[in-house]
Amino acid sequence: MKTLEYHTLDDVKKTWGDGPWLTEPDKIQWLDPETGLPCLIVRNPHLGILCGYVGVSSTHPLHGVDYGPASDAIEKNPHGGLTFADKCHPDAEETGICHKVEEGEDDNVWWLGFDCGHGFDLAPGFESRSGMAAVSKAWKDFSARQAYRDVSFVKGEVAELAKTLKAHETRP
Repeated sequence: MKTLEYHTLDDVKKTWGDGPWLTEPDKIQWLDPETGLPCLIVRNPHLGILCGYVGVSSTHPLHGVDYGPASDAIEKNPHGGLTFADKCHPDAEETGICHKVEEGEDDNVWWLGFDCGHGFDLAPGFESRSGMAAVSKAWKDFSARQAYRDVSFVKGEVAELAKTLKAHETRP
């Protein structure tokens, strides 16, 4: 699997104000070097948050399992817990939860993922459209405590999820 980066939301991100999202890719695919599992980071185009995913093959015990039971089954959950489980949707190569498959690679991947849109996670797309900061002091106070979860943070969480899923692969 080739490492690929996509910048598909550059015009939209300009409306979200200054921040690291302006120069970050909106989607990244790579093969985790430690586990050999396919990984993705995909930006939600409306909220601006990043979401992380790890793909498992059809032989993995969590292949086809919904995110709730999968979350209960693994030893360590990523940021905010698992919030996604589904097959690859190949029509969304540049923007969706799917990877570009090279010849000879398995395309029957089940993606397990998480998002960075939880309490105290900054969602730049939402912030720019909501207008809440201009209206409410409470919203301003809340926003001041939020943190944007950047590509570096999400990559770290994806790597940990990949290790957790790889370890689960060999559990009896």
